[in-house]
Amino acid sequence: MDMNFNFEPVYPRHDLMIEIGQIEMAMDSLEERADNERVALQPDLESRMQSLLDALDHLAV
Repeated sequence: MDMNFNFEPVYPRHDLMIEIGQIEMAMDSLEERADNERVALQPDLESRMQSLLDALDHLAV
């Protein structure tokens, strides 16, 4: 019985999904921050989210 599995194609997608989840949680917690922090952090988080979603789209075949 061959027990060799090739999970290599799964790792990048999995890593992207985890990071997307972390960004979503950070964006959800923006409401708890002061206005000046929210204004400073939100554009960076949105930009990072878009980059991750673009990378995820490129992985989809």
